[in-house]
Amino acid sequence: MPDQEDDTTDGVDAVTPLYGEPFDSGLARAEEHHLNAEVAAAVAVYEELLTLAESLEDSPDVRFLRAHLLANVASVQLAATDLGAAQDALDRSHALLDGIASAPMGPRGRQLWLELVLRTLIARSDLLRRTGHLDEALAYLDEAALRLPEFDDPDGLRTSELGLNRVHLLMDRGAWGAAEEQASALLSTTPETAVETIPRLLVALGLICSSTGRFDAAEDHFARAEERFRLSGNTGEQQTLLAHRAYTALHRGELDLAERLFAEASAFFERQGWFGDLAVCEQARAFLAGRRGDDTGAEGLLAASLERFERLGASIAAADTMLLGAQHAYARGDIDEMKRLAQGARDVYQERAVYERCAQVDLMLARTLEDNLNRTDHGDRQRESIDNALSFALPAALALEAARYDFATAHARSEWLRLAEDAVQLVFRLVMRRQDQGLLFELAEHRCAGATLALSPSTATAPVEDRASVFPNAAMKTYWHDASDDDGHANGTMTLGGVAAEAAASAGLRVSPPPKVRMSAQSGPGRLALQEYIAAAEFRYGRRIVDAEEVPFWITDDMTSRPVVQIRLADADDLYMTWTWAGGARGFGTGHGPGDEIDRAVRALTDALPGTGDGAEGMRRAFTGALADHDSERRLARTLAEALWPEGLTAQIRQVSERAGRPLVRIQPSPRVAQVPWELLAVDDEDVRLIDLADVVTTAPASVRPRIPSAATPKSADADTGPVVLVLDPRVPGFRADSPLGSVLGPPGSDPELLSLVGRHLDAGDVVPSVATPAEAFRRTDLDRDWLSGALRKGARRLLYVGHVSGAPVEGGQSEDGTLHLSCAAETVGLAEPLRTHRPLSAKDLLLGTLPLRADGEPGARIWPAPARVALIGCESGGDLRFAESFGPATAMLHNGAELVTATRWVLPTSFAFHRLAQLPESVRPLSEAVVAVDEAHEHEDPVHRLGRWQRGQLDRWRADGRIEHSPLLWAALTCIVV
Repeated sequence: MPDQEDDTTDGVDAVTPLYGEPFDSGLARAEEHHLNAEVAAAVAVYEELLTLAESLEDSPDVRFLRAHLLANVASVQLAATDLGAAQDALDRSHALLDGIASAPMGPRGRQLWLELVLRTLIARSDLLRRTGHLDEALAYLDEAALRLPEFDDPDGLRTSELGLNRVHLLMDRGAWGAAEEQASALLSTTPETAVETIPRLLVALGLICSSTGRFDAAEDHFARAEERFRLSGNTGEQQTLLAHRAYTALHRGELDLAERLFAEASAFFERQGWFGDLAVCEQARAFLAGRRGDDTGAEGLLAASLERFERLGASIAAADTMLLGAQHAYARGDIDEMKRLAQGARDVYQERAVYERCAQVDLMLARTLEDNLNRTDHGDRQRESIDNALSFALPAALALEAARYDFATAHARSEWLRLAEDAVQLVFRLVMRRQDQGLLFELAEHRCAGATLALSPSTATAPVEDRASVFPNAAMKTYWHDASDDDGHANGTMTLGGVAAEAAASAGLRVSPPPKVRMSAQSGPGRLALQEYIAAAEFRYGRRIVDAEEVPFWITDDMTSRPVVQIRLADADDLYMTWTWAGGARGFGTGHGPGDEIDRAVRALTDALPGTGDGAEGMRRAFTGALADHDSERRLARTLAEALWPEGLTAQIRQVSERAGRPLVRIQPSPRVAQVPWELLAVDDEDVRLIDLADVVTTAPASVRPRIPSAATPKSADADTGPVVLVLDPRVPGFRADSPLGSVLGPPGSDPELLSLVGRHLDAGDVVPSVATPAEAFRRTDLDRDWLSGALRKGARRLLYVGHVSGAPVEGGQSEDGTLHLSCAAETVGLAEPLRTHRPLSAKDLLLGTLPLRADGEPGARIWPAPARVALIGCESGGDLRFAESFGPATAMLHNGAELVTATRWVLPTSFAFHRLAQLPESVRPLSEAVVAVDEAHEHEDPVHRLGRWQRGQLDRWRADGRIEHSPLLWAALTCIVV
């Protein structure tokens, strides 16, 4: 066995001296063939060298040489998907290595032996993964990991190779979030010398992104991988990228491009004899043929693909082809064949623990049942058929939705939700078909509970004792408590405020599943929303669906003195509404709006609003839009009500109002309708608005509620006696007063109304910061995050912020990127990127605090504990609810302990905008009036009612004179948000 240090060469720079000639040059020649995708030539060279090695006198060195050659043969055969030949070569190599394990060898020889052992273990794992034996593949990787500490791997090459294979295993299991996180971390630590591993990691990330709906990111990863393959001369992998790009085009809906790329890749794979890759292309081309209506072509390609996969022993890939075949069988009316193929595929997925695909099979069966219901009259058995479809669809949809919690970033989770949306829409359609209000309520409660902020992903699975209980009869609506719901579910989530600060080190904001929702306001045993379906999903698909925490479906504390109606809205193509009365009124109801009608109404509203990111032009459009003209606004208000608001709910509100006084309407909007000014809705043809009949408050998801009391406000003063913290138009470093992040309220001391506001608080002796005159409270340069932390930690009863707020782009999915602009310099430590010489305070900062930044960091709730009442008056400061995960500035304040946050639904026009665009005199300051109204409301015992009274006054003036300063463009943006 080579053991001496030998730096001599034979004059060929590409040849590494190891065994002497002709072996060293032969190895180099075979490797070159391999890189050029010349499989037969590479194998021929290795076989020639093997024959020569076998003719040598037997010794440990010769056995090691043979093992090395066989391991290389296996690598080539694996690349060419000749799995049987690869298996034979690996078995022979492994036997030779075992035979010399105890032979005397020096330090370098031992390292060479260990490296080859690691290579064969990783190759065995890869082979088993490709044949669908995922558990066995993982066992070999674990064995390699145990041997790795003995191996001198200063550059981390074998470590990165081992990590890459773990990523591939996760991908094959459909664990996309975990695979992405591991691949990203590995890519950041893999040395540049790993010329083979880095591009393969980039390919893996591209496939992950493509499979989870992030196509631009996928193409970026593929482009970077292609460049590295080109530089290393790896022709085969460059060709393989064709198939990966075709896969991306297919998922993106670019079918013509996908077909062209798959055909080109197929031709290459067939020439090279790479039959596993060819079978994958045939599988995809069968799908495309079916989409074209070429049933004969599709059947032929499916048969060829299945035959190749079965011959290779690639069980999971074969099952994928069977599933596609099942879809074709159903399309041609062969129900028995569809059932046979679908069940066969599912059996494979179940055996291999590929639970995401199990869920996909169940969804396919549910869709076929729905399609059959649409086509045929089931008569007396219709209810049973719907129940059967639901028993497949609902657990599967829950599992697919819950898969998003594996991802480390909100952007990745939001894109995954788009992929899972079809399953959710199917479930809602079936529930509506079943006319089951109780189940619709539970669906809405589960959907609206919201993701739970966490520091680490939940990995617990739910053991289930009783199999009968997890395959529910969809018709079973008994309300009973199963004690097993409270047992056996170890909580794998660590909430903010925990001690494991290092778990927050990732760039993304982690979340875990929503809490369990108890379908009664009382504590104690009771039915949990969707309890049978959740248990079924956790059992069937091995995935946690809900967090261990349990919450009532809504909190009625302190509300019994007045009637209250809680409204939830859920998006699933159409819009679904549920409502329940409390506080002396009883009743409930459901509503449903067709998706196209909802979209038209929301578009009309969006056209009337100042556009985020549109700057002055967007504001100029708003001043000539529907909200700035009385007649147009009235038509818009009626359009919104007709699309969004059930007449039956209006009738109930009128009845309750007549008997018990003005009710409180609590609305939790879905993301699609989060900007709707509910107060403005014209609920009848007489221009009666919702705010004329009731007070209106917005509710955030239940998961936003602080979960650890000690992490919320450590108040030294109670909510009635503490100071008011005023942050009024702070000066942003690097931005002049007339710049985009310049003054909001104008020159200090120029606004009598605001000076009076500060003066009143000064007279009461409860102002922070300490100022001698009211004017000193404005445009200060010392109001940074550290100052704010100190002020809030000392205890406060209120926070009033008036300044710039930058919302995150909704399409990015990351509400936590929304920021407040204080007087923080760029060198200030924080999680947001600096802007010029300024670093904004992000919602992520407010939530995570310094946990990601240092080992002894604190969560945001301890650094910036929110007082009971918070006002954030800035552009779209309440835009959090437009996201699937609400973790923007307003909900961050709720998480940090606030009981009520007044924020804005859209970009606010300043008083200066009214002066410039509507030619109002400078003495008229609509924004200042709004600030004063919010301040007075927060001083009142019932801030929601008090703010609503001011808004009703503005509406009355708008109706009376139609003046722009009274238009809803400003005042209807304001809403109070509670949990």
